[in-house]
Amino acid sequence: MIATIRGLNGLFDRIPNNFVALALRVFPAFVCFQSGRTKVEGLFSIKDSTWYLFQNEYALPLIPYELAAVLATMAEHALPILMVVGLFTRFAALGLLGMTAVIEIFVYPGAWITHGLWASALIALIARGPGTWSLDRVLGLDGGAAQAAPDRATQAA
Repeated sequence: MIATIRGLNGLFDRIPNNFVALALRVFPAFVCFQSGRTKVEGLFSIKDSTWYLFQNEYALPLIPYELAAVLATMAEHALPILMVVGLFTRFAALGLLGMTAVIEIFVYPGAWITHGLWASALIALIARGPGTWSLDRVLGLDGGAAQAAPDRATQAA
């Protein structure tokens, strides 16, 4: 039984870290980008309903609703794009983690399970970087933990 578990774990070790990093970048980015798209009509015209929600439902204690609506809408468009292409990935993930924390604390505190899942992926990106399949790596902006310790699948080959 132990040998079987070790064997399966060895197979799981062969999943390339680059693939994992790409999934960690893409899926939270899609969630955030889709949220941003619900706030606008056309290319980037903020909807009346967005202004209403930020004024009445999302009312944050420290920032005027007009500014919050614009900043959140811009961030939900720009940061996911940066994460998908892997440019300034750690900073984009940090920005989305901050937004997630604000949403959890001030807007929807009961949604901690969903926000925790998003936060987990974002924290992994902040801690481990975007992987080699990223513009950060191509441009030499992020050596990341994976460069110091090569991909296990590559080592095994």
